[in-house]
This record gives sequence, C-alpha cells and structure tokens, in this order.
Amino acid sequence: MKTVGYAAHNADAELVPYHFERRDLRANDVAIEILYSGVCHSDLHTVNGDWGPQPYPLVPGHEIVGVVTSIGADVKNYKVGDRVAVGCMVDSCQECDQCHNHEEQFCRHGLTGTYGAPDRQTGEITQGGYSKHIVVREEFVLSIPDNMDISKAAPILCAGITTFSPLRTWNVTKGSRVGVIGLGGLGHMAVKLAVAMGAEVTAISRSNSKEKEAVAMGAKGILASSDADAMAAAANAFDVIIDTVPVKHDVSMYAPLLDIDGTIVIVGQVGPLNEMMTVPFVMGRRRVAGSLIGGIKETQEVLDFCAEHNVYPDCEMIKMEDINSAFERLAKGDLAHRFVIDMSSLPA
Repeated sequence: MKTVGYAAHNADAELVPYHFERRDLRANDVAIEILYSGVCHSDLHTVNGDWGPQPYPLVPGHEIVGVVTSIGADVKNYKVGDRVAVGCMVDSCQECDQCHNHEEQFCRHGLTGTYGAPDRQTGEITQGGYSKHIVVREEFVLSIPDNMDISKAAPILCAGITTFSPLRTWNVTKGSRVGVIGLGGLGHMAVKLAVAMGAEVTAISRSNSKEKEAVAMGAKGILASSDADAMAAAANAFDVIIDTVPVKHDVSMYAPLLDIDGTIVIVGQVGPLNEMMTVPFVMGRRRVAGSLIGGIKETQEVLDFCAEHNVYPDCEMIKMEDINSAFERLAKGDLAHRFVIDMSSLPA
C-alpha cells in the first residue's frame, strides 16, 4: 500500500512529507485510514534522538484514530467501516506470561513500538501515525465506542492510558486523595480521570497560574510547589501522586506530601532524576514507582471509561503542515492540552 506521511530524516531536521509503502495485509492484519493523530511529547524526544539513535527516516505518532479499509482473511473482530484506534504498540510475542496476563507492554521479549521498531517478522522499521494509512495486527487494534467523539479520542491512546493504568494499579477510587504533578498533556488527563473515578484531586504546579484550568478539570485547586508554607501544610495529604514532569527533577521534595504507605508514580520522565533523599521515604514507608502505558485490554478499558464518563483531553486541532511549529511549542514548555492532527489536511 503506497501512502504518505511526515518524517524526520535526522535528529536536527524538521518533519517533511515522506512517501513510503505499508506492508501487504497478512491474514491477521487490519488496514486503517488514519483520520486523527495525536502529538505526544515522546514524539518530539524520539525524533530529536533524546533517547538514543533512531532509524531515520522516521514517521512518528502513536495516538491513532481511523476507519478500517480492509482486513486479512483471518480477522474476526473488525470489518470495513469500523471506527478503530491504535496506541503505542503494534505487536508483542503473545506467548510469555506478561502477554498472557494482558500486559503486553511488559512482554518478556520486548514490545514492538508503533514507530521506530523492527517488525517481528520482516525486520523492517515500523512507521507511525503521522501518515495517511497504517497496517496493524488485529490483536493490537482497539474499538472506538459508538458514543465517543473521535476528533478528541487520539490522546487517550497514550496520555490517557499512561495515567489511567497507575490510577487503576494503585486502586484509586471514591475518596482517594490524589495529587498530580504537572498540568501538561499527561497531567491534565490524570486530573480528569482521577476525578471521574471519584477521587479528591489536587494539581501540584510551580505556581498557581493554572488554578482556573485545574478547577475546570475537576481538581479542588493547585498546590504551589514553590510555596514552602503551603507544601508544609500539605504534609501527609495524598495517598497517590502521579508525577508527569517530563524532565530531570527532584522527587524527594514531594515525598512528605504522601501519607503513610503512599506512592509517587513516575510517568513523565524517561531518564535521570535528581539525587534522592531517602529520609521522607524511610520515615513514612513511602514509595516511588514507575509505570509504562498499559496493555491492550486496559487500553480498551480506558477508551470505554472515557466514553462512559465523557472524559476527553483538551485538544488543539492542527493541520499536518503545522507539526513543526507544534513541536516548537512543545519544546518551550508544558501545554495544558494535546495537539491533534486532522489527517484530512495531509494530501493523498
């Protein structure tokens, strides 16, 4: 299948139109015309080579919403015309204990990323959702609920599942006290999801400048981390803190905010943190943990949850040609929303 997307050709280059071919359908494949593609901060990190050398040319994008255009002979769960989605991975071994436990993101043999990863059968490099079409193994295709607004659904495939999974894992429910550090693409979804679960949610930010936005999302307010008195007054105030900060930072300063047996879950930074002070963790039996997206079953769960509770990311719709300026804005700071590319703006 011939298609077109936007690709980076090296770490210093802007994304430009790129014509390439998708593989022929295998018996268990689903071909999808992409309607919307979310823009994730990890797309920027990846194409810039921040996480290591990349196999350029590289088409990013792992928040994909579209419609089925054809199916392989053995596909059972989808038909032409279905509204579907694809997230951060497109394959795994399907045989290890983690895959059998619906935790494909922790596949013992490594997940296959939606872009920049070798195909498990051919070794060719996967290309992502900043393109007109994609071909994906049926087991990694998700269903879009009938009542869901597909123009706002794409970021749920990464920002949504990345924050939903730890909220579920640490048993957030009605009455849970949840803090969310950062109100960017991940943080604002963490707030909305935790509120929908019935939790009492507080956003934690350097200042109160986003207080109005936080309250509109359902948070009780903002705790300013730069206000020493406010931080001291909030000691033991949270059961779980979701840390969405995407850069190196000091985790220890947030530990006293946790109650006994509380947990800070890191979902933003992939890389080094500041040297940690163990005292507040030891003195309160507090924990610092990490979390990586979720499995396919859980990703379907978050899509269904968002449709049921009318939870959507705050989205700014852009044209494909505006992706480089969007990347510039991402690089300058935390945006309290997600960019979504209207793929109809990409010429066939």
